Amino acid sequence: MRALRERLGAFRERVRSKPSFNLAYRVVIGVLGGLVLIAGILMIPYPGPGWLVVFAGLGILATEFHWAGRVNAFAKRHYRRWVDWLARQHLATKLAVMGGTCLIVLVTLWMLGMFSTVGGWLGLRWDWLASPLFGR
Repeated sequence: MRALRERLGAFRERVRSKPSFNLAYRVVIGVLGGLVLIAGILMIPYPGPGWLVVFAGLGILATEFHWAGRVNAFAKRHYRRWVDWLARQHLATKLAVMGGTCLIVLVTLWMLGMFSTVGGWLGLRWDWLASPLFGR
């Protein structure tokens, strides 16, 4: 692991020594990290690794941008505070948070047209399944 880190560090120094390559490298890292971050933010309310992907995107960005490292530390700290707070809450509060999250997921799936898509697979053509954004 240490040898890999040293090789990557040497590669980065070679890239850094050539301004045009350095700019291209930073742009690639910025675009890649930004795409991973956006994907993670979109995944947050859904079951799965949303926050992990957010932290991964910020970690990618932090390899080149100091602000991203600070944002990553801030986000991790407040995520941990949220999880700890939620763990201390009464069951009713936990259920309310779960219900709110479920409502967000259902509304976004409906707005993206997933209900009418699945309804179409099942032969259901109910008007209320249609997305208000995309219609039938």
